[in-house]
Amino acid sequence: MVFSLSYEEYFDSLKMPEITLMNLVSWVAATAMIFGGVVPFIPQYMDIQRTKNAEGFSLFVCLTLLIANILRIMFWFGKHFELPLLAQSIIMTGTMMLMVRLCVNIKHKSEIISSKPRYFMDFDLDYFWKWTDFLSYVEFMATFTVAVGMLTYLLLDFTVYIETIGFLAVFAEAMLGAPQFYRNYQNKSTVGMSKKMVGFWTMGDIFKTIYFILRSSPAQFWICGMLQVSIDISIFVQVYMYRHHPPAKVIKSARS
Repeated sequence: MVFSLSYEEYFDSLKMPEITLMNLVSWVAATAMIFGGVVPFIPQYMDIQRTKNAEGFSLFVCLTLLIANILRIMFWFGKHFELPLLAQSIIMTGTMMLMVRLCVNIKHKSEIISSKPRYFMDFDLDYFWKWTDFLSYVEFMATFTVAVGMLTYLLLDFTVYIETIGFLAVFAEAMLGAPQFYRNYQNKSTVGMSKKMVGFWTMGDIFKTIYFILRSSPAQFWICGMLQVSIDISIFVQVYMYRHHPPAKVIKSARS
């Protein structure tokens, strides 16, 4: 069968799809979701490199985000959500491993007296996530990823399991502000905490939550997003409540 097109129809078929305002907004929002999560860590990374001091940054923040994002990636295999969220998890995982590598190297170089080497293969719980070489962190994350990956493959059709790892993934990320809130409560002060950083977290968390709701993401995402915003706001309430309560000593931020 032969199809014939008029000149107008032929040239119309060659036109680029019309770029609408909504398409542009969606593209910008998706890009912000992919890269927005790692932006706060860029100045932290540069500061550690500049000062050659990693004491102000907790590696357990990296552990929490690594576990959260690996679980989110596994969740995608059982319940496909938007690709920008999947890309965000992949990029965040790589970013956290870079942060771990930098901190381990800096701490090793700054030691005046070399401490006893600690490795993942020692299986010493007292030194979990306190190993002295970067390879140990890679080995643990590889072991965790393979174990969860195999379990997910076996239980891929088990809805309760899939929904559970989805919830655990976003819940772990949502609770990152809880240690800071508890520390402020214990010391009845927020001196030493970066208020600007909490402000950036709050704006980012509000954006993420609205994005989740508007894009009809799985319920786990927007429920835990609302929890994360609540914790951020609670920290700002502490800033107001403890403004006249200086601490005995300056406390470093738990999330920085």
